[in-house]
Amino acid sequence: MNVAPTLLAASVLFAAMAPVCAAEPALPLWEAGVFGGTAVTPAYPGASERSTRSLALPYLIYRGKILRADRSGVGARLLDTDRVEFDVGFALSLPARSSDVPARRGMPDLGTLVEFGPRLKIKLAEPTRNSRLGLELPLRAVIEARGGLRRQGATFEPRLVYALQGDRQAWQLDASVGAVLGNTAINDYFYGVSAAFATGQRPSYAAKSGLMLTRLGLGGSYRLHQDWRAFAFLRYDNYANAANRASPLLRQNSGTSTGIGLMWTWQRSGRMAVE
Repeated sequence: MNVAPTLLAASVLFAAMAPVCAAEPALPLWEAGVFGGTAVTPAYPGASERSTRSLALPYLIYRGKILRADRSGVGARLLDTDRVEFDVGFALSLPARSSDVPARRGMPDLGTLVEFGPRLKIKLAEPTRNSRLGLELPLRAVIEARGGLRRQGATFEPRLVYALQGDRQAWQLDASVGAVLGNTAINDYFYGVSAAFATGQRPSYAAKSGLMLTRLGLGGSYRLHQDWRAFAFLRYDNYANAANRASPLLRQNSGTSTGIGLMWTWQRSGRMAVE
């Protein structure tokens, strides 16, 4: 869940640090540099254990008319009007080892997840010149990359986003509320327990499709220097009404994720992007 819910630390870190901005000044067609950050999240949605991930990676942002590569993913923007944007893209989530989580010990690890699919973005209002209220509707197929590629289901993650930015993009802030819904396959991937892995403390469980979590999010960034930008995010996930609340692998009613990061721009295009 990416763009957006994100399931594991890497996707949470990158997706949360990509605010939906109001009308922007002209930006370079491309930027390249280095990104570093740390995020603390549940090991998986509903886990009792927490995972700390630190990343230092090169990054490339490309703001083409159709092809886009930015902090929210890589994809193709197929429709772009004043009110509606439609794109197709993908994102990655890092794996988690079951040996690190007592509730899953002895079960298969959670592998790297590749999420791919369309996203519809609708601008609902612009309360001020520097703010925007929007609705995002991403639908993603989830593919696990672990000893080959395996389809692990699909998610739908509607969210309402209010974004605010300062003059010349000196700072950006966004608040969001949303939910993550999954089909039977992705819910079973996280919460199902087959008879082969059942124990006295972990009874077998057949997962079903439906709500995975509801989410409140707050994220922002601040330009420290022309080439340096700092990021931070906070997310609260609630599982109380999840379709698979009875699963022995869903151990918490709620969970929080936090992260901070720095981005250094090494080079940028002299040519501006055409929006």
